Amino acid sequence: MHTSIIGFSTASAGKDNFYAQDPQRGKRIEPPFSPAQLADVDAAVALAEKAFAEYSNCSGEVKGKFLRQIASNIQKIEGEIVERAALETALPPARLKSETARTVGQLQLFAQLVEEGSWVAARIDTADLQRKPLPRPDIRSMLRPLGPVVVFGASNFPLAFSVAGGDTASALAAGNPVLVKAHPAHPGTSELVGQALQSAVRECNLPEGVFSLLFDAGTAVGSALVKHPGIKAGGFTGSRNGGTALMQLAASRAEPIPFYAEMSSTNPVFILPEALEQRADEIAVGLHNSFTLGAGQFCTKPGIVFLPDSDKRKQLTAKLKTLVAQTPPFCLLTQGIATGYREGLAARKEMKTAALNSEGVADTSGVSAAVFETDANSFLQEESLAAELFGPSTVLVRHSGKQDALRLARSLEGQLTATVHGTEKDLAEFKELILELEKKAGRIVINGFPTGVEVSHAIVHGGPFPATSDGQSTSVGTRAIYRFCRPVCYQGFPDSALPDELKNANPKSLWRMINGAMTRDKVSA
Repeated sequence: MHTSIIGFSTASAGKDNFYAQDPQRGKRIEPPFSPAQLADVDAAVALAEKAFAEYSNCSGEVKGKFLRQIASNIQKIEGEIVERAALETALPPARLKSETARTVGQLQLFAQLVEEGSWVAARIDTADLQRKPLPRPDIRSMLRPLGPVVVFGASNFPLAFSVAGGDTASALAAGNPVLVKAHPAHPGTSELVGQALQSAVRECNLPEGVFSLLFDAGTAVGSALVKHPGIKAGGFTGSRNGGTALMQLAASRAEPIPFYAEMSSTNPVFILPEALEQRADEIAVGLHNSFTLGAGQFCTKPGIVFLPDSDKRKQLTAKLKTLVAQTPPFCLLTQGIATGYREGLAARKEMKTAALNSEGVADTSGVSAAVFETDANSFLQEESLAAELFGPSTVLVRHSGKQDALRLARSLEGQLTATVHGTEKDLAEFKELILELEKKAGRIVINGFPTGVEVSHAIVHGGPFPATSDGQSTSVGTRAIYRFCRPVCYQGFPDSALPDELKNANPKSLWRMINGAMTRDKVSA
C-alpha cells in the first residue's frame, strides 16, 4: 500500500484504497494508494507552519539551489516518470518528455529569478526631516511570503501543472512551504515526483515541512486543506465546478485566503476578412491541429471560431470538414472525461441552433473529433455553445461583419486567450475588437493559435472569471510568484535591523525604487 508523503515520513495506511485506471484498457493499475486521513492533513500543515519560520527567511541563493535540485532529481528519473505517466494518462511518451522538460525548465527559471532577487520589488522613500508641516519618516517595503500553500494537481498536465508544476515552483520560490493534493488519476506519477521533491528538501538541509504530498480519490482531503487555518493560499487547475467550490471554501473561512483557480475557457478565434481571403486553407489546417492537439484536452484549446460569411468561409469550412473526417479516434485522460465529452457531443447534436459539420473516426474505446457550425444569432441564443467542451471539438460561428463580430465578442465570458487572424489592414479596421478582447482575455494571439504556452517572464496565463478566479494573476511564468506573497512596510527601522534587500548598502545589488526612481545605487546615509 502506497501512502501520502508527510515531510520526511510517510503516512500510515488506512482501511480504504484506490487505484489509478488505465484509460486505454479500463483496468486498474497497481499498486493501491491509501487516501490521507484528516490526522495526516493536520500533521502536514503543522510541519509546514513550523518550517515557514525558517524557509520564509532563506536567501535567494538557498531557494535557487533547492529549485535546481528538484529539477535535477526529476531529470534523473525521467524514464520512470514517463513510463508511469504514459500508463496512467495514455499520453504519448514524446508529449510526456516534453512536459518533463517544461517542468524542469520552469523550476530553473524560478531559480534564476530568486537568485537575482529584484522580484521582491523593494521600495525606499528616505526620510525628509525638513519637510513642512510634518517631517517624512523613512519608509521601506518589499514582498514577503504568505505561509503554507496548498496546490492541487491537474488531470491534463500530470507534470507541468501538478506536484512540481508551476504553482508549486512559484510558491516555493516566494518562500512558502507547499502541500500538494495529488490528482487521483495519476497517483503513481505524483508519487515519483513527490519523492524527488522530498529528496531535494533533505539534500538542501531544509526543514521537512517545506513539502508534503497527500493522496485522495475524492474531495475530503482537498476541502480539509483549503479550510485548515494553517493554510494561507491555494492554487488549482481543473474544472469550473471544482474550482468554484474550492473558491467558496477559501472565501467562507474565518480568515479568508487567496485561492488562484484556473477553471474554464473556450479561447475564441476571430478570423478577419482579408486574412480569410488570403489564408483560408492554411488557417483551417492550423485550427484543426490546435483543437485536436492533446486530444483537445488543453486549457487553451480553441473551442469557438468566429468568421465572416463568404465564399472563403465556405472554403475554410470544407477544408476543415475533410481534415476532421480523417481524424482518428482519441483516448482521453480518464473515463470520466471521455463520458463528459461524449455526453456534450450528443447534446450539441440534438441542438436546433447548431449543426454537426463533420465528425472524425470513432470506435468503442475512443472518442471522435467534431466540428459544429452555427450563425451569430443562434450562438447568442444558445448559451451552452459558448461553454467549454473538454475534448477535440470546436464550433464555427459565421457572422455578417464587423458589428456582428463586436457583438459576439462582447457576449463572451472571461477567457485565458483570444486569437485574431488578420492582416495589418484587418487589425486597423477591427481595432475596436482588439480593445474589446483586452477586457475578455489574459493573452491575445495574432496570426497563431493559443495552444502552447511559453514559460517566460512576460507570459500571462490567466484571465477574467471564469477563466480564473483572479484575472490579475498568471499561473505560468515568473509573474506567478506574486500570487503567493504580500507587501510589508518597514517604517523608521535602523539600517542594521532591515532585511538585506532594503539596507542602504544594497548588498544584493538589486534593482530598487528609491524616491520614485529605479536604480541599483546605494542609499546615501
